[in-house]
Amino acid sequence: MRLVLFEPDIPQNAGTLMRLAAGLGVAMDLIEPCGFVLDDRRLRRAGMDYLDHLDWTRHSSWAAYRAAPQSGRLVLLTTRAAIPYTDFRFAPGDRLLVGRESAGVPNEVHDAADARLVIPMVPPARSLNVAVSAAMVLGEALRQTAASSCAQPETP
Repeated sequence: MRLVLFEPDIPQNAGTLMRLAAGLGVAMDLIEPCGFVLDDRRLRRAGMDYLDHLDWTRHSSWAAYRAAPQSGRLVLLTTRAAIPYTDFRFAPGDRLLVGRESAGVPNEVHDAADARLVIPMVPPARSLNVAVSAAMVLGEALRQTAASSCAQPETP
């Protein structure tokens, strides 16, 4: 399982997602350009010292990401989908892709996804924060695949 960030706009969200990936033992890909300097202090503040433990790869562009060796399905989380994430059967090699906070992903990226998932919401809600959305769907994917490398707490 991998988490893929497409051209993030907001350093706090990127830092939160990096912290999430590090904390859950999930590798991450970051597709640039970002809407901020990658060493931005706000990124560090949100990611804390977890960023030092993150297995992640930077890609200079969507084309560079596509040219890199990949395995597993590319699963896009988008408001432009019909399949609820709770109805999808995740696989251990899936790569969960989230788009820019301001614009999602362009059609080229949308069309390249092997699957497109949506988080069902009640009207008039249109979307959730990208970090919240990724956490929800990544949690479900790890639950389904039992792929989390997290230590389980002892039961008293």
